[in-house]
Amino acid sequence: MSILAQSATETLFKVFDQSVTILMQQLSVSYVDALIETGDNLLSQTVQVEANQPDAASVAKLTELYATVNLSQLDAETIRRAIQLALLKAIHNDRVDPNHQMTPDSIGLLTAYLVSKLVGPDDDLAILDIAVGTGNLLTTVINQLQPTRTTTIHGYGVDNDDTQLAIAAMSMDLQKSKVDLFHQDAIDPLVMPKTTIAIGDLPVGYYPLDERVQSFETKATNGHSYTHHLMMERALDQLTPGGWGVFLVPTTIFQSQESAGLLKWMSSAAYLQGLLNLPANLFLDEKSRKSVVVLQKHGSQAHQAGKVLLGEFPSFENTRAFEAFTAQIDTWVDQNISR
Repeated sequence: MSILAQSATETLFKVFDQSVTILMQQLSVSYVDALIETGDNLLSQTVQVEANQPDAASVAKLTELYATVNLSQLDAETIRRAIQLALLKAIHNDRVDPNHQMTPDSIGLLTAYLVSKLVGPDDDLAILDIAVGTGNLLTTVINQLQPTRTTTIHGYGVDNDDTQLAIAAMSMDLQKSKVDLFHQDAIDPLVMPKTTIAIGDLPVGYYPLDERVQSFETKATNGHSYTHHLMMERALDQLTPGGWGVFLVPTTIFQSQESAGLLKWMSSAAYLQGLLNLPANLFLDEKSRKSVVVLQKHGSQAHQAGKVLLGEFPSFENTRAFEAFTAQIDTWVDQNISR
């Protein structure tokens, strides 16, 4: 990121943060709720007032702050990064549940890099994020890929948390992203069009409603099923033939007691093209470590790669090792993937 871009991001974040502080005090709401209100105010270029709150003095301060922002002069990445900084502060202030925290930029950039290698430069792209949350992963991928493409990328996001979706909607409106959001359980049938790509930083845990997953091939043989297994299956169902799924999953995904059923489903629905461990230093401990699994849905020109892409990303801080590893991925794509 250039010094100029960093300065623009920090300036916008300060407007967010100062506005949020005023609204938290005036409306007696959390940092997240005040951030959503701030984004909506910026979009409308007005300060929403209900029951005389915020008061006239605060409205004047907020109006002055909003006047310093010209959204038309800011690119989507600057806006996304500023919102991300605000959300990082919200995580600290509001003590956000770990399952509701954002996917880090580094992982979003890796996901975008992998997707860019798997699809042709002129392909129309529709991307589904099956666990969209605040939208940071989806907008990172779109913002990285869009400048290299001649057609507009259309995104779709699914989540059952209305607060998370409200943040995502505000963020995407500010970024002018072409994304449709759906407030629903991702395990239920999806109502958006089929997509060419599916991504997701999948929540790890058990799905409690056994009666709703009886038609899933990845359901558990006994007890509750793994949510991340079910979500992968649902996302693959939503892909066009030959479409790609790039998912963040537990590194131990093929070592669990339900791995046999997962592999059986994969062999019937998709080609397992890659499994890449993320750098260990991104995670608190080995138990929480994640990997990227790359699946290609059967059909169209899809076929099993001659060699599954396996490996471990080096630390992002080791530039030479990281560049060497991505060069190996480039070679694998050239030798194994038809785009």
